[in-house]
Amino acid sequence: MLRIGYKASAEQFLPRDLMDFAVLAEDVGLDSVFISDHFQPWRHTGGHAPHALVWLGAVGARTERIALGTSVLTPTFRHHPSMVAQSFGTLGSMFPGRIILGIGTGEGLNEVPATGCEWPERKERFSRLREAVRLIRQLWSEERVTFDGEFYKTESATIYDRPDEPVPIYVAAAGPMIAKYAGRFGDGFICTSGKAPSLYKDTLIPNLEEGLNEKGRASSEVDRMIEVKLSFDKDVARAKEDTRFWGALALTPDQKMSVEDPLEMEKLADSLSSDQTASRWIVTGDPEEVVEKLKPYAELGFNHFVFHAPGPDQHRFLTQFAEEVAPRIRSTFG
Repeated sequence: MLRIGYKASAEQFLPRDLMDFAVLAEDVGLDSVFISDHFQPWRHTGGHAPHALVWLGAVGARTERIALGTSVLTPTFRHHPSMVAQSFGTLGSMFPGRIILGIGTGEGLNEVPATGCEWPERKERFSRLREAVRLIRQLWSEERVTFDGEFYKTESATIYDRPDEPVPIYVAAAGPMIAKYAGRFGDGFICTSGKAPSLYKDTLIPNLEEGLNEKGRASSEVDRMIEVKLSFDKDVARAKEDTRFWGALALTPDQKMSVEDPLEMEKLADSLSSDQTASRWIVTGDPEEVVEKLKPYAELGFNHFVFHAPGPDQHRFLTQFAEEVAPRIRSTFG
């Protein structure tokens, strides 16, 4: 099933303004809204970092049908898995069928300053994620849970307020191991656009499918979501310049993963040219070009497109997108 969503730019706007944009996304007919769960933003100057779970509760109360989720939350350092289970149990019971828990292995920028932890290697972060998911699902399905894991422990724990059906868990992956894990255990798969085509075609999707096959799951059992970086404006020069706020997205994973200070991240990002910052984005004023750029992803099976716009006027983006772009996407891929 084709779904079109909106990425709430948590790092760029005040939480109350961001909430208004999410309400507008529902009003103009979009299907989902996702917010990142960052303790600190990618840049210090003009940056914001609202508490994602508080914000989801507020937006849920102001909307009626739109799906709401995190893209992504790290349930392993700042958030203990039992507290994630409780939080999303509460959200799921308040807004049944509308809440999605999107998770990932995390970045030092968000986890180290808040906890003082020593940032571990990728292998440990992945191990923590797998264990956290086991605990969260056990807490959603059982009572009096005593869990004795390598990283997390509970003692006769019970989540008393939870939905009739567990909240779906979407797994964010940028490499083969976690993509396979998403196929084996995830309800959804999350990645971002604008990287080398071979990453999606030769690494992420084959490993997602391999994980599905290992568990005997149908391909349709996993919602395939991709965050599409789209700077859409009739003034293409302005659309290109708008990407500079999000320059950190054009840094390499190794550059970003080791940085724990927004000021340092901002300095690295500001050293890039607008040509470099725009490299991760679809920059256009032509709705048909957006559809063409989406085709390779649709051909790989992606069915849930969540659009992230970099510009300061999100109201303008949402109304123009809903009028000019979304109908073309639905008619082409729906």
